Amino acid sequence: MSLSVVWNNEQEEHEINNELIVLLESILQKAGEVEGLDEGEVDLTFVDNERIHELNLEYRGIDRPTDVLSFAMNETGEDELEIIYAVSEDEDEDQDEVPNVLGDIIISVTRAQEQALEYGHSLERELGFLFVHGFLHLLGYDHQDAESEAEMMAKQEHVLAQVGLTR
Repeated sequence: MSLSVVWNNEQEEHEINNELIVLLESILQKAGEVEGLDEGEVDLTFVDNERIHELNLEYRGIDRPTDVLSFAMNETGEDELEIIYAVSEDEDEDQDEVPNVLGDIIISVTRAQEQALEYGHSLERELGFLFVHGFLHLLGYDHQDAESEAEMMAKQEHVLAQVGLTR
């Protein structure tokens, strides 16, 4: 097994083409290398500002759109339920293992377009930045203080530089 992206497009503002997905898969591989992770699945969904606003309000209690949301599947907090996969006795033992789903990343393409213009770089660079940012959140990174924010930013920029997405 390896790191993989399963993606879904729920917005109509920007075409999500194969070149973008290949770029994001490359970013995932580089970020995985940096973190010493070589297998797992990331579910990525592209949405518009309206949908991410709804999700931000529902899950974070913040009544405005945001650029990216991450929902980790492997968190081990005291309120987290253990996920147990049932396998039928009739199934072959050779069957592929259940993938290690790291979690969901949801990106507002609308907000990414706005930020790309604001920062003066390409939409692909902004989507790549948001994707690696979300991926690091899935692994437990956060940016609640200056030190942790600097650590995340350095990791993000390092990965993006490796795939040629500099400012």
